[in-house]
Amino acid sequence: MSVGLVRRVLPLAASGLARVCILNLALALALAGGPALAQTAPQPKSSDKLSSDKPSSDKPPAAAPAKPQAKPAAKPAAKPAAKPAAKPAAAPAAKPGAPRPDAGGGPPLLGPQIAYPSLDTPGGSGDLAYGAYQRGYYLSAFNEALKRARAGTDPAAMTLLGDLYGSGYGVPLDFAKAIEWYRKAAATGSPGALLSLGNLTLAGQGLKKDELAAAKLFREAAEKGNGPAAYNLGLLYLQGRQMPKEPAEAARWFEVAAGKDIEDAQYALAVLLKEGNGVEKDLGHSAKLMASAARLGHITAQVEFAIMQFNGVGMPKDEAAAAAMFRKAALGGNAIAQNRYARLLAVGRGVSQDKAQAAAWHLLAKHRGLGDPMLDEVVAQLPAAERKKAEAQAARWEAGRA
Repeated sequence: MSVGLVRRVLPLAASGLARVCILNLALALALAGGPALAQTAPQPKSSDKLSSDKPSSDKPPAAAPAKPQAKPAAKPAAKPAAKPAAKPAAAPAAKPGAPRPDAGGGPPLLGPQIAYPSLDTPGGSGDLAYGAYQRGYYLSAFNEALKRARAGTDPAAMTLLGDLYGSGYGVPLDFAKAIEWYRKAAATGSPGALLSLGNLTLAGQGLKKDELAAAKLFREAAEKGNGPAAYNLGLLYLQGRQMPKEPAEAARWFEVAAGKDIEDAQYALAVLLKEGNGVEKDLGHSAKLMASAARLGHITAQVEFAIMQFNGVGMPKDEAAAAAMFRKAALGGNAIAQNRYARLLAVGRGVSQDKAQAAAWHLLAKHRGLGDPMLDEVVAQLPAAERKKAEAQAARWEAGRA
């Protein structure tokens, strides 16, 4: 099946308020039979091609990745996975105080009623409830959404109320109330609410755990153009626990999600294309998707794309660009990237040779469990002053990330 023939779904219905949440399926699902990108790799000689295969002796500690995500692997199981939905950067609002009576029906509005015109977008055309939510004013978001939900059929406001109850932001965590609001929104066809109900069903939070029922909800949301739902559905088809194991069907839904700039889907589809799993092998298309996921911040894709750049797989060989991409992923905390960048610095390929900096990056990767005998030798051969400087630099970096 050629990925180019994959059917596109309708554009995403405008929701505005629905918090994009991709369930962290990475903890349970794997790219069975797909290209696996491992967290560690065999140590090549300086003249060898870079690899992402997992070595037999070096195992990074479980806490090594800065965030759960898809991990490249070569032949063992690969795990492209959704990143867990990021909570708003602002600190959660204080717990609500005593409820105040309200003229409308249903629960009373919570907390002090404030004016927040600055939360709207310039020109006053934005969404006050969602603006408040994004900035961490959860009580204000709750009150505004509740007013709108009471006034009539407003699926975006209903979905936001479900998000607030489902996360415990500004109001007590209450899956029953979250599900109630999600179902009201879903009854109007809200793809965001369908996605959230699917996530809760898959996790068994407030609802009976049921993968097939979750898949049905994901499909309904995906057919309405919801990218995260399409990605989740693709993972279920790829993993094949209760759903039939169909890599081609997984690729179809990954492409739908990839078209919505879901970086995990772009990475997952790139892996399938690279290995020809469920789709016709296409290294050029794989490289383009890997590059897109890397630009969107997918660290594992950054590592794998750098390896493809260094080796000239699916694109012209470019060691300088590969070194820059390894450095970017290394700065993001990826131990493989730190090791690969250290190797390039040690031998001066794609970047000016700098053994002291190579030592610092190596020591940082080694602290995360990824050893390298060749780089150990580089460190040992440094003059004592430079070695101590590299050790101090690695310690500062590690302390800064702690």
